[in-house]
Amino acid sequence: MRILGGTDASGLGISIGIENGLQGAANADTPYLDATGLTVVPGFIDIQINGAFGSDFTEEPESIWEVGARLPETGVTAFCPTIITSSQENIVAAQAAIGRRPPGYSGAEPIGLHIEGPYLSPDKRGTHPVELLRLPGDITLAGDGIAIVTCAPELPGALELIDELASRGIVVSIGHSSATGDQSRAALDAGATLGTHLFNAMPPITARDPGLAGVLLADPRAFFGVIADGHHLDPATLRLAWNAAPDRFCIITDAIAATGQPDGRYRIGSVDVEMRDGVVRNADGVLAGAAVTMDRELAILMSVTGAPLSEAVAAVTFNPSEAVGAWDRGRLRRGTRGDLTLLERGEVAATIVGGTVVFLRDEDRWKTSKRAPA
Repeated sequence: MRILGGTDASGLGISIGIENGLQGAANADTPYLDATGLTVVPGFIDIQINGAFGSDFTEEPESIWEVGARLPETGVTAFCPTIITSSQENIVAAQAAIGRRPPGYSGAEPIGLHIEGPYLSPDKRGTHPVELLRLPGDITLAGDGIAIVTCAPELPGALELIDELASRGIVVSIGHSSATGDQSRAALDAGATLGTHLFNAMPPITARDPGLAGVLLADPRAFFGVIADGHHLDPATLRLAWNAAPDRFCIITDAIAATGQPDGRYRIGSVDVEMRDGVVRNADGVLAGAAVTMDRELAILMSVTGAPLSEAVAAVTFNPSEAVGAWDRGRLRRGTRGDLTLLERGEVAATIVGGTVVFLRDEDRWKTSKRAPA
């Protein structure tokens, strides 16, 4: 297929061919998507999402595929289904589910699981159930299908765990932690390369101890996830993070089952939560994930920081692809995956995964004629 008539995020005209799922040359006789008036960017990548559209990945791991089929509506072409603190049996069930791709599946592609817990600080657990928290070594993470593990680096045995996971090619993210600056740097020395939802569930920056947040902002070895939903961070804090390190800033949704649903009661893992006016909290009033989509967060980031699309789009494409080592995604480049998101005045108009149109708002844009417009 081909995408003709659109512009890239800088406003320059762009035409892209996709053959065998990869960007490159395409036969002139192939069908094309008329992108006139649309902006073509790499497909969005969400490296932390707990569920959406009424489904929770921790309790219903098979719903990974149901949710994935709908994520292209929000511009997402790849994601890391996130399993919060739960039993080892739940983790194994999620590993099995991500390995059972349904026949004929069409949607966003799972990169691998994000195991957020149980190696978290009790003091910074957020909505994670305290009775299920464990020290490194109490639960063994084995097998395939895991892309990211979140760990609090101050826990006994955490540095050894970080080193072991990193040696297996698993990205270690540090978060839900009371770590000092020195403990945070030690985690990066051990092989951690990512931070889980910057500023949330971690100590504040002080004059003599930057803590985890300060180290993540200052150290070029670390990418960091940010929930840019307008609730988790004050606008000034969001601007601070963006201005400090736009090249390491990764928008995450941290979305839960309430995303795309009306206000009401939902669950994240084994925890009951309630969404009111689009904000999700547990019974103690603690923020419990989010109910936001990637396209909405990109718009919020641009509005709050003043960043143009040409700069901001990296936070949902290139940066997360780098953070998880998915170098065949997040780029407009020959030889990389044909994963593309097309925007019309900030709204998702079409989403293409591996050269297949999986979401198209205006069906008239799809042209099967062999003749392209002049």
